[in-house]
Amino acid sequence: MEQELLSNFTTIEDVQRAMFAQDYIADRSLATAVFLALKRRKPLLLEGEPGVGKTEVAKVLAATLDTRLIRLQCYEGIDVSTAVYEWNYTRQMLHIRLMEAGSTNRQQEELKEIFGPDFLMQRPLLQAIDPANSKPPVLLIDELDRSDEEFEAYLLELLSDFQITIPEIGTITAKEPPFVIITSNRTREIHDALRRRCLYYWIDYPTLEKEYSIVLARVPQVPEQLAKQVCTFVRELRSMDLYKAPGIAETLDWISSLLALHQLELVEGPVRDTLGALLKYQDDVLKVGGSELGRLVQKIRGVS
Repeated sequence: MEQELLSNFTTIEDVQRAMFAQDYIADRSLATAVFLALKRRKPLLLEGEPGVGKTEVAKVLAATLDTRLIRLQCYEGIDVSTAVYEWNYTRQMLHIRLMEAGSTNRQQEELKEIFGPDFLMQRPLLQAIDPANSKPPVLLIDELDRSDEEFEAYLLELLSDFQITIPEIGTITAKEPPFVIITSNRTREIHDALRRRCLYYWIDYPTLEKEYSIVLARVPQVPEQLAKQVCTFVRELRSMDLYKAPGIAETLDWISSLLALHQLELVEGPVRDTLGALLKYQDDVLKVGGSELGRLVQKIRGVS
């Protein structure tokens, strides 16, 4: 099954072409990291600012491999019952009541069964290594830096051996290990023990030319002039001292907003009115939307 899934990825260029077919513009260095993660079956840890396309790599990979994407969204306080498994207590109690009328021997047998697979509720991590999977899925562990260090430590067994131990059942091991993508926005540092189990890649903000290519690929109906002006404007904002510089996701969202207003080029009024699609903090909106906005728009229109 593994050879069948990866048969179209014999070179790094194959990975680039496959990702481009899903409208993801990947540098050769990123395509190399993905290629090695596929071939070596090692988790790939992607770090970078929010909105630069880390999560999208997992979505694109699942689409190109034609396999299931299983996503675990991390947050502070995430635990085993949310990420791995929990017992269906309601169903267990109903089962116990139904068997109360049975014989004593039968009751003892069924009490053992209520902690069996039929009453186990699989969460993302257990779903990813389920031996019953017809083909290995892509497991996305998104924003790991938002979780606690204790949960990060729990992942070490999974990422080392692709197995999970459930006390009532035993150890469950993947028939074929999933393809694992881990993302982090670096709100805290990921521990070295986990980093050593992964390949690593930092996704930076794109160059002006690359972002322009991304915009044309993802929003093909956009006029070229508007696409150039928007990408130049966003690049200018990233050089400013903002609380949160816009990522690629915000660029695409802003362009969609401008198109919804039937804008074919940047005009100060619509730009000011739509800053909320590009900037997500009021201090940044006030800073960008101040007296210099008109001058910046005119400068960009003159360049384009």
